[in-house]
Parts: sequence; structure tokens; C-alpha cells
Amino acid sequence: MGPISRAAAWSKRIPGGPDGRRMLWIALVDRTGSGLWAAVSVLYFTYVTGLSVAQVGTLAAVSGAIGIAGAPLGGRIADRLPLTRVLISLQILRALASLALLTTDNYALLLAFSAAGSFGDRAASVLTKLYATRVSGPDRVRYQAVTRTVANAGWALGGLSAAAALTIGTTTAYQWLLTGDALSFVAAALLTVRCAEPPSPARMIATSKDPAPATRPANPWRDRGYLAYVATETVLFLDDAVFKVGLPLWIAHSDQVPHGLAPLLMVLNNLMVVALQVPLARFGATTAAARSLLLPLSAAFALGGVALALSATGGAFTATLFLTTSAVAFTVAEMLHATVSWELSVALAPGTAQGAYLGVHGLAQSAQRSIGPLAVTAAIATGPLGWTAFGATIAVTCVFQHHLVRDQLSRAALSVPPVTVSEH
Repeated sequence: MGPISRAAAWSKRIPGGPDGRRMLWIALVDRTGSGLWAAVSVLYFTYVTGLSVAQVGTLAAVSGAIGIAGAPLGGRIADRLPLTRVLISLQILRALASLALLTTDNYALLLAFSAAGSFGDRAASVLTKLYATRVSGPDRVRYQAVTRTVANAGWALGGLSAAAALTIGTTTAYQWLLTGDALSFVAAALLTVRCAEPPSPARMIATSKDPAPATRPANPWRDRGYLAYVATETVLFLDDAVFKVGLPLWIAHSDQVPHGLAPLLMVLNNLMVVALQVPLARFGATTAAARSLLLPLSAAFALGGVALALSATGGAFTATLFLTTSAVAFTVAEMLHATVSWELSVALAPGTAQGAYLGVHGLAQSAQRSIGPLAVTAAIATGPLGWTAFGATIAVTCVFQHHLVRDQLSRAALSVPPVTVSEH
């Protein structure tokens, strides 16, 4: 079988049918554009718009805080309106927000446009997950793994393209990168137009003429068990801050390790996710299996913290060895948690309020973007003991979550949507 035949066969095995494959293209285009901008956003605001370090930090913090609202609001809206139309609107909002940044260097306007883009980004992320859940049905864990693989490839492609463009170093180069980011959202919106609208249990009940099933949908804000689960998720998402902030800062302040190791560890992280995310997903294909993965996940987090602590105890070779070990451990943790989080966040949500519940779950990752940098900088300031405590805290939270979801498995089994696009 040739490469084209193998690619075609692999494509047919993707859950969700044609719409599932279109969503993978959307993820690739979206993340490629995001990779272009994420790699240069700080540089753009510094060198093109002339913001100070304090202004850039405030802009990132405020826009991130406003973006937190995008997850729950987007999820709630998607339970009431056609999901594809909401997604298209959000992609257009993101495109307009990106293009608007090109039109001004006024700080207040830059803040407003960045906040609008952040809101659209968080809402679109939740709705994309909701769409994938509805079209992939019982194969949602495997589909999520494929999506993460494609998204990481897009991030890498965008980052490499940005790095190549930055060799020019002109204002025009920065502006074209931002334009490319905006165009990626336009392309994602156009691709979404071709996607069929998946069935929504909440909307089916809302439009039903039979008064019997017209009960009030569950409210995630009153579900203390789910809120406790989301709180633990915020802690488990801290691995993101390790690669974005923790490892680069730890290496930058080390006298033993070459600073060039930081980007190499990021490359290692991306390659591992692309190569291993799909194979690892098979170990969390059911709710019970996903819950069981929380125990090895706990061990991976603990190992990552200890290895980072030990990297400060030896010479250059020893430090490099332990830093690489830590990066591998945290990457394994990232992949296992992605599998666990996808399955449990959906399985613990009632089918009639999936959008609202997944929107609340999206708060965990949004909140981590604010909490994470503080947590890893505190670990760095404390030294080796701080990294050990950092890993141990997340490990203990994994064990707590393992016990937390145990009592909800009977409800979880009933929460999977009974109808999916693939069953039509």
C-alpha cells in the first residue's frame, strides 16, 4: 500500500465521518494561524506598537481575564442556537479582532481588541470540543487524540513560519504575520460553513412539542460535584505553564545549562504529542478507563517535579539529563491528562446541558493561564524544594480527582448523548 492509499485508509478511520475530517482541517488551519501570532505577539506589541513591558503584561493579563468568560457563555449559547452558526460568528470575531490590532497603537483600543480576540478564542475552543463530542459519539476520546495531534502540528508549522519571517525583522513582517493569523480564522469560518449541524439534546427538548420532556436543563453552577471536578482540573492543567514559563525561566537562571536547551525541550514536547497522543488514547477510551489513568498521571506529575528539582544538584550533563527527563515526564502527563480530561468532562455532563457544562469546564484551562505563571515562578523562587512541592501537589490532586469522580460514574453513564451525527 502506497503513502496515498495509507493516508486515505487512515482518513476513513477518523470518527465523525466527513464532518469529523473537516473539523481536523479547521483545527490545523486555526492552530497554524495561532502559532504565527503566539510566537510574535509580545514582540509585535513591543517593537511595532511601542508598549512598555508593564503595558504588555497588563494587556495579556486583562485580555486573558476577559477571555475566561468566553468558555461558559459560548457553551450556554451553543445549547440554544445552532452550533455551527455560533462557531462561524466566533471565527469572524477573532478575525476582526486580529485585523483591528493593525489599525492602531492606542493602548485602550489594543486592550479592547485583544480582549475581544481572547473571548472569541476561549469560546471557540469550547464549541469546537462540543462539536467534536457530538459528531464522534462513543469514539470521542480517539477523535480528541487525533485533534490534539493535528493541532500540535499546526502550532509547530505556525511557529516555524513565524521564526522564518522574523529573520526579516521589519514592521511589515510582523504585520503580515498578524494578517496571516486573521486569515486563518476566515478560512476556518469558511470551512465550518460546510459542516453539518450536529443534533443537540438541549435544543431537541427545547423545540419539542411534547410537554413531557420539557424539563429545565441541569445547571452546572448548581452541580457541586462538577464544580469540584473543574477546580481539580485547574490544578492538573498546570503542566501548560511548565513548558511556557517554568522550564524557560529555570534554564535562563541556571549557570549549568545552555539557554538553547529551552526551545529544544519545546520541540521534544511537540514531537512526543504528535507521535504518541493517538496511541495513548486507547487506554482511556471509556469513562472507567479514563478515571483509572489518573493514578499513572499522578506518578508522571510527581516524577516531573522531582526531576526538575534534581536538575539543580549537579553539573551541566546531569542538569541536562534531569531537565530532559522532566520534560518527558510532563509531556506524558500532558497527553494522559488530555485523554482523561476529554472523557470525564463530557461523561460527567448531562446530555441536555453539554454546552453549559463544557463551558464551565473550559474555565479550568482559562484560569490556569493566570494561576500557572504564578505557580511556576513561586516554585522557581523556592528552588528545588519548590519544584518537588509543585509536582507533589498536582499528583495529590490527581488522586483526589480519582476519588471524586468515583461516585458520579453511574450518572456519567447516562450523560452520553443518545444520538450522534454518525448514527444517522
